[in-house]
Amino acid sequence: MTTLLYLEDFPLGATWELGAYQVTETAIVEFGTQFDPQPFHTDVEAARGSSFGGLVASGWHTSAITTRILVDELYSRAASLGSPGVEEIRWTRPVRPGDSLSVRFTVTESRPSASKPDRGVVHCLVETLNQDGDVVMTLRGAMFFARRDR
Repeated sequence: MTTLLYLEDFPLGATWELGAYQVTETAIVEFGTQFDPQPFHTDVEAARGSSFGGLVASGWHTSAITTRILVDELYSRAASLGSPGVEEIRWTRPVRPGDSLSVRFTVTESRPSASKPDRGVVHCLVETLNQDGDVVMTLRGAMFFARRDR
């Protein structure tokens, strides 16, 4: 079993390269149909005539994939206590069928809580990349982690 990661394991500048998730046409259409029913997410033919020139994943779908990778490969092996929220999210490039997405998690601040000594907060930059290394999404947010020594 892997040793659990605590606040102390997330120093400023620490970086994790995580995952690979294959995006399929079926998944794009299904997610778009259920949660973001715009033609460029749900209809291959209509998407060809859109400003994207083809089917693209919803930004929210990209966010969900990013979350899945983070949970599967980092948060599930950490003493995670949830998140107070996201400060910023940007979808910088379209995600298309066949893309393989991975995630880079970089610590931008890490500090113990002033009011709850058993935990701390990690601020992070999360970058989602496609198979060519192009950043398709960025997210700035925070996570709470338990402290090892408390």
